[in-house]
Amino acid sequence: MKIGIIGYGTRMHYFLDRLLELEAGVEVAAVADIDTAKAAKQLAEKGIVSPAVRLYTDADEMLAREALDGVMIGTRCALHAEMAVKVMRLHLPLFLEKPVGITFADLQRLSEAAETSRSEVVVSFPLRNTPLVKLTKEIVDSGRLGTIEHAQAVNNVPYGGVYFHSWYRDEAETGGLFLQKATHDLDCLNYLIGQRPVSVAAMASKQVFKGNKPAGLRCGDCEDNRVCPESPYVLQKFREEEVTGDQCAFAVDTGNHDSASVLIRYESGMHAVYSQNFYSRKAAARRGVRLIGYDGTAEFDFYKDEVNVFMHHTRRVENYKLEAAKLPHFGGDSALALNFIGVMEGKEKSATPLSMGIASALTCLEAERSSKSDAFRVIPAVTAEAGTR
Repeated sequence: MKIGIIGYGTRMHYFLDRLLELEAGVEVAAVADIDTAKAAKQLAEKGIVSPAVRLYTDADEMLAREALDGVMIGTRCALHAEMAVKVMRLHLPLFLEKPVGITFADLQRLSEAAETSRSEVVVSFPLRNTPLVKLTKEIVDSGRLGTIEHAQAVNNVPYGGVYFHSWYRDEAETGGLFLQKATHDLDCLNYLIGQRPVSVAAMASKQVFKGNKPAGLRCGDCEDNRVCPESPYVLQKFREEEVTGDQCAFAVDTGNHDSASVLIRYESGMHAVYSQNFYSRKAAARRGVRLIGYDGTAEFDFYKDEVNVFMHHTRRVENYKLEAAKLPHFGGDSALALNFIGVMEGKEKSATPLSMGIASALTCLEAERSSKSDAFRVIPAVTAEAGTR
């Protein structure tokens, strides 16, 4: 199976390993990227070199010239929808990085493309594919907890500096941190609850990563770089942490909220709450969900690598310890890769189809609107699905 890649950045470089390690006959035929030299260097690290792979600076040229069995899109977020529509017009299997779009216009274009496309789209939602979430879903669907009537989700991000030190701070490129981060967790909630979200309210704040340093300031040019807790010098020399960029995290142009919370009402009337935070560090990291029914509660935390079940009417607590925390995306990436291979072979349907990507992105966009208006927002229903026409 020959694949083409549009946008060979860090995510695709990383995800390609998951495809290749499955040894399922997948090979990279072509890559379209504005920086072909960088792409060639990264591919060479995997032993993939010209002429085995052809490099293009233009995605349209690659799609016109190459006979491909599938395409993966890993451009910056602002181009996801535009590039996806190009692939969907050719009815090719598509692996699409999240978020599927960053504006309402993006999502409208995708919905319209889906009406006539036979493309089976695999959206990059690894969390719902992880062993932890699959086990929790099994427990929920068993009925042991009763009907889930409340959910509490949290994501305290220990590597949050990346969203203020690097290009992720540019909301014109990313759509903001609801779309960058919450899109995963809200999709996971939708999967576990098994209902459609119908309305949302949100609040966001920026209390830490702000300041009066000049726009465009680099850490190396700042007089405080030897003492600032966010500078690469301090992170490397004293805290032995990975450096994710060198733009000042306390400048006037950092963009992005640094904490936010979302209330979601589902079609049955039950509701869920989700909070995300970007200045938690080390052991304060937490990412998971607590699902509460009348008969019991189930909870999981990706960082603790465990699921706990608390029965409400008997003296019983169950603990399931897994071994997936160190796997890529907690084990979800390998499941995505395997599904995409099955889709290209024509043996499987997408386990994370375009409709799920659009539903999550819609919730995030309406949450962003709500956080600016202090009002509940209705989440439109998603009807069109690629691969069904």
